[in-house]
Amino acid sequence: MTQYAAPGQPGSVVAYRPRYDHFIGGEHVPPVSGDYVENVTPVTGEVFTEVARGTDADRARALHSASGAARAWGRTTARERATVLVEIADRVEEHADELAVAETWDNGKPVREALVSDVPMIIEQFRQFAAVIRTEVGAVEQVGTDTADYRSHQPIGVVQRRLGWAFPLLHTARVLAPALAAGNAVVLEPALQTPASIHVLMDVIADLLPPGVVNVITGSDDHPVVAGRCPNIFFSDVTSQRDSFLDKALEGFAMFAANQGEVPTAPSRALIQTAGYEELLHLATERTRQLRTGDPLDTDTMVGAVVSLAQRDRVLAYVERGKAEGARLVTGGEASGHYVQPTIFEGDHRSGVFSDDVLGPVVSVTRFDDRDDAVKIANEATAQLGAGVWSRDLVLAHHVGAELRAERVWVNNYHAYPANTAVLAEYRRVKHLLVSYSDRAQGYF
Repeated sequence: MTQYAAPGQPGSVVAYRPRYDHFIGGEHVPPVSGDYVENVTPVTGEVFTEVARGTDADRARALHSASGAARAWGRTTARERATVLVEIADRVEEHADELAVAETWDNGKPVREALVSDVPMIIEQFRQFAAVIRTEVGAVEQVGTDTADYRSHQPIGVVQRRLGWAFPLLHTARVLAPALAAGNAVVLEPALQTPASIHVLMDVIADLLPPGVVNVITGSDDHPVVAGRCPNIFFSDVTSQRDSFLDKALEGFAMFAANQGEVPTAPSRALIQTAGYEELLHLATERTRQLRTGDPLDTDTMVGAVVSLAQRDRVLAYVERGKAEGARLVTGGEASGHYVQPTIFEGDHRSGVFSDDVLGPVVSVTRFDDRDDAVKIANEATAQLGAGVWSRDLVLAHHVGAELRAERVWVNNYHAYPANTAVLAEYRRVKHLLVSYSDRAQGYF
């Protein structure tokens, strides 16, 4: 166990400033309005810093700065940009503990999750896109006897993104890495609930980037995270043996509480086959009760604080709604401050508590009879950003996964992520240079 000192306390690896202005053109710039917003940590519920209140005037200033920087950054070579991305990855790795604690203090997630998952994925994002652009080449195609099409990738210019509060630093990296790799300048607007950790990141990496290439406007409107009712399907053969596979499946069930359930792909619907229903639900309930909720700065903590009191209230209202609808509360359902116990409901898949989501540590469990029934129930949700399938029969699991509407399906795991280098296409355009080698007129006029 490692217990990190809270920011502001002796021995803390993070030192927040009392106040953060906007970050525009490589400098900290006060808001045009002169207004600031208090930033509250969900870990203790206390104000720990304040950030500039963003307005359209601040946004326009940031966009102007980015537009000027984009021209020069876009003319750099892929090798030059790749070198900067690798330097950013190295710098993040050097400051891993600092950034993990900053993420925890801002968002409320367990520091163990930030250390084991978030920060390593941030590092990987920058290294991955550096490798992609370093090895890319253009293309040439002959489109006529005397004409060739030279195709190359060019930046779109300025990328403006509003960030959600579930993964403030990881979401930042998932924008910055491809956007910078493509040669764009960026304007980021972090969520009102979690703006401070991004300023910590900028303090770490700002000197590696030309002024204006990355700009940060804080304190603008609330940025809600879109939820998806993601099904997690467990076939009866999961419990046929008491082995490591069963343990892995139970861990997959408990993923609904990871990051306090504040993840669009959290498996907030559990579908368990009738033949093994009672046994698996019992084992899953016991595993859920073993999840340690507590101080997020303790590396033994598994479930931290909900990001805000407003979000906590939404979760508690959802729990009360489930009770009113007749769903059975299997475990959890209580809260203290920003902390909500991991909660399991059992009920009819047609009820509101099963069809709706709230982005909290809550899972709704129901039964299914066979493969077709599982697919039918799972696909009732229109917003499936992810889904899980658990079975010792990989042929069955593969076919079920193929039939689900989810954008991403995990089979016998619920945590691996694809490379996503294809996202680079969103941040640039293809330039066609059509060159004629003939000195003869075409005869059109």
